[in-house]
Amino acid sequence: MVDKKGQIKIQQMIFMIIAVTLLFTIVALFFLSISLRNLTRTANELQEEDSMLLVSKLANSPEFSCGDSFGTTRTNCIDFDKLIVLWENSEKYQDFWGVPKIEIRKVYPPSNITCSLENYPDCGIIKIVNKDVNSLAASSNFVSLCRKEEEGDVCELARIMVSSEVKG
Repeated sequence: MVDKKGQIKIQQMIFMIIAVTLLFTIVALFFLSISLRNLTRTANELQEEDSMLLVSKLANSPEFSCGDSFGTTRTNCIDFDKLIVLWENSEKYQDFWGVPKIEIRKVYPPSNITCSLENYPDCGIIKIVNKDVNSLAASSNFVSLCRKEEEGDVCELARIMVSSEVKG
């Protein structure tokens, strides 16, 4: 005669081991999903912080800055003439700064006209980088937008805006 109680106990132990394993697997998956969600949010926060730092540095970078071209060294000054040349060749710079959108908008005098060679300098919006991706809200900084004219130097108030790409 076979011991039926022993077989039932072994079957109960196997079912309990399977149940406990499934429970731990479900808890681990739940923990991993929360961790990955936090990781995506942290990555987006870091991208936004990087774009804020980039906004601060861009106005004084050699590609944008006025430098000594207006007599004295100016900080947060963007040379409008350099900007137009950069805009003409913008397809070469799409991945240079590592952000999907860089835009300069005149604040005063206000203008909603997108810049081109035909309407320069009577325009107000110039997009250096404009990739069609899902991006975060733009970080911005106020700058002087200066250009040379026959009467002298002309500087206007503008905002430089940089957006980061949404991760995940």
